Amino acid sequence: QVQLVESGGGLVQAGDSLRLSCAASGLTFTMYTMGWFRQAPRKEREFVAAISWSGDRTYYADVVKGRFTISRDNAKNTMYLQMNSLKPDDTFVYYCAATSRSRRGLDYLEYAYWGQGTQVTVSS
Repeated sequence: QVQLVESGGGLVQAGDSLRLSCAASGLTFTMYTMGWFRQAPRKEREFVAAISWSGDRTYYADVVKGRFTISRDNAKNTMYLQMNSLKPDDTFVYYCAATSRSRRGLDYLEYAYWGQGTQVTVSS
């Protein structure tokens, strides 16, 4: 079955960096657009970034543009989110997700597969 496993979250201070990873199994990785979302308790999941199957197209939410970088290594079936200049407002559970490669993947409703999430906490 499809599994998406996030790692790399943690507690950091404002201004620090983190790199999240999402290891995928049970699917043909290159058939999927991949995305990162984040969610606070009792709030809707929000889009962070998405990357096309080949990695040549990337999309970002305005609030992370210029600070976060999404990438993927298709040989390793892994996606990454490099997060720099972190702010307390970036404190969320971060989820990776997979959707058909025909989709841009900007809306969480487009996604069929989800990881379990990894907590990122940024202290001031």
